[in-house]
Amino acid sequence: MTKHIFVTGGVVSSLGKGLTSASIGMLLESRGLSVRMQKLDPYLNVNLGMMSPAQHGEVYVLDDGSETDLDLGHYERFTQSRLTRDSSWTTGKIYSKLLKKESQGAYFGQTVQVIPHVTNEIKECIRRLASDDTDVVITEIGGTVGDIESLPFLEAIRQFSLEVGKENCLYIHLTLVPYLKAARELKTKPTQHSVGNLRQIGIQPDFVVCRTEQTLSEDDARKIALFCNVPFECVIEERDAQSSIYEVPMTLLEHRLDSLIVQKLGLKCNQADLTEWQEILNRLRNPSQEVTIAVVGNYTRLKDAYKSIYEALDHGGVANHAQVRFRRIQSDSIDREDVQRTLEGADGILVAGGFGEDGIEGLISAVKIARERQIPFLGICLGMQCAAIEYARNVLNMPEVGSTEFDRHCETPLVCLMDEERKAAGEEVTRLGSKPTVLIPGTKIAGIYGATDIAERYRHRYELNNAYREQLENGGMVVAATNADGKLIEALELPSHPWFIAVQYHPQFKSRPVAPHPLFVDFIKAALAQSDGAKRG
Repeated sequence: MTKHIFVTGGVVSSLGKGLTSASIGMLLESRGLSVRMQKLDPYLNVNLGMMSPAQHGEVYVLDDGSETDLDLGHYERFTQSRLTRDSSWTTGKIYSKLLKKESQGAYFGQTVQVIPHVTNEIKECIRRLASDDTDVVITEIGGTVGDIESLPFLEAIRQFSLEVGKENCLYIHLTLVPYLKAARELKTKPTQHSVGNLRQIGIQPDFVVCRTEQTLSEDDARKIALFCNVPFECVIEERDAQSSIYEVPMTLLEHRLDSLIVQKLGLKCNQADLTEWQEILNRLRNPSQEVTIAVVGNYTRLKDAYKSIYEALDHGGVANHAQVRFRRIQSDSIDREDVQRTLEGADGILVAGGFGEDGIEGLISAVKIARERQIPFLGICLGMQCAAIEYARNVLNMPEVGSTEFDRHCETPLVCLMDEERKAAGEEVTRLGSKPTVLIPGTKIAGIYGATDIAERYRHRYELNNAYREQLENGGMVVAATNADGKLIEALELPSHPWFIAVQYHPQFKSRPVAPHPLFVDFIKAALAQSDGAKRG
C-alpha cells in the first residue's frame, strides 16, 4: 500500500517547505523507493500562469503544460518524481471542480459545505497519486498553520490518516527557531505555539523539523520534544545552508530523518546512496574557477522570479568546476547611456523571458552589448525575440521593427501572434509544455545537444514572424531550430559571434544538478573562456 507523508509549515512563511519536501523525496529515492510529489496551495487563483513573477516568484511549467508554483521546480531538480497537473492544486482549482459538479447535479440537492465536500475533493487529489508502483506520496501543504485559508487542507489531511490508517501516513512540521542576538539564545516558544495550533486541529506531528541559523542544543531539542509531544530523536535540526540549497538533503541525512521515516512507515528498502550528490556538493564547495553572468530581465528585483535560471546556471557551473556569480540587472533600470557600465565585467549575458512592454529597450540594449563586444550570450523566450529585433534594427538597418506585444499597431512586426501557423501545427494559441523541436544539422546548438530531435518546454504566445525569416537569414542570422513541421522558429544563432544562441523555449526547466542542461553547460564554458581571455588581455 502507498504510504503518505504530509509536510506543513509554521511560525513564518518562506521557511523552505518545498526544499525540505524535495530533500526528503530525494533521500527516499536514494534508498530505491518510488516517490510521487504534490503541492496543495491555499491560493484562490485557478490559473497560476496569471500570477506575477515579481510578487510570487517564477511560474514553473511541467511537461504536460501545467503552470505551477516554483516549489515543483525543487521537486524535479531533487527527485525523479513524475509531475503532472495532479501534482499542483489550489483552493481555486478545488472550488472550481466542486462547483462544476454541483452545477451538474452531482450532489443531488445537498447543502454543499467545506466539510465534507471540500475536504473530500482535497483527499481525492491526494489519492490520485497513489498507485501500485508508488511507495510514497509526499504532499506539501502551502501557507502557514494558523492561516484561515489553510484550514480545509489541514482538516483533509487529518481525516486522511483515519481512512488509510495511521501506520500508512505521517506528518512533518517545519518551523522556525529564531536566534535572538540580544539574548544570545535560540527561542523555542514560536515552535511550541505552532505545533500547539496544529494539535488543536487534531494533527499530532511525527517530526518537527527546526529551521535555525544556529546549532540546536540538546536542551532546546529536548524542550521542543517535551512541549510538542514528539520523541527527542524526531526533533530534526535543519541549519541554514552555508553554500548551496543542495546541502539540505545531507543535513537531514545527518540527523537520520530518512531512517526514522522508513522505520515509522515500515518500508523495506536499501541504505541511502548519495555518492553522486556528494560529488556535486564537493564541486560546489571547491570550485577551481569562477565566472560572472549578468542576468537581465523584467523581474530580477525578486530573486525567485528567475529561480530555475539561476539554478540551471549553477548546474552549468558544477559541470565546469566553476562558481557562478550573478549580476542581477532589472531591465527597466538600464539607461541606454550607461548600459555599457552596467554590464562591464560580465563574462556572459543572459536575457531572460518576461511579458509586457516594460524594460524592453533595456533588454535590447543588453543584447547589443553582447553582440558588439563578442560576449557569450544566451537569450530565452522574450530574450530570443529581443535578439532578433536588435539584429534587425542595428545590423539589417530596419529601425522600425518591433513586436505587436509592445505596440499593437506596429507596422513592421518582427514578433507577433502567429495563430494561423500554430493552428496549422495543431497547437493552441498559447504554447505550453513539452513540444518536439528540430535542431538544424551543422548548427552550433545541434552540436551542443549532440542531437537534432529534442523536446523542450515552452511558455509563450508571440513568435518570430516568418515574413521576415528570409531577411534575417540573408543578413547573417541563422535559424538553428524549428518546430516539427518547420513553420515556427525556435532558435537563432550568430556564426560570426563566439557564442550567441537564443531559444524560444525554456531550457532551465529541464536542468538538474545530476543532469545539467547542455545549453547552460556550454554557455558557462564559453563564459569561462571569455573570462580567461579578458584576464590575458
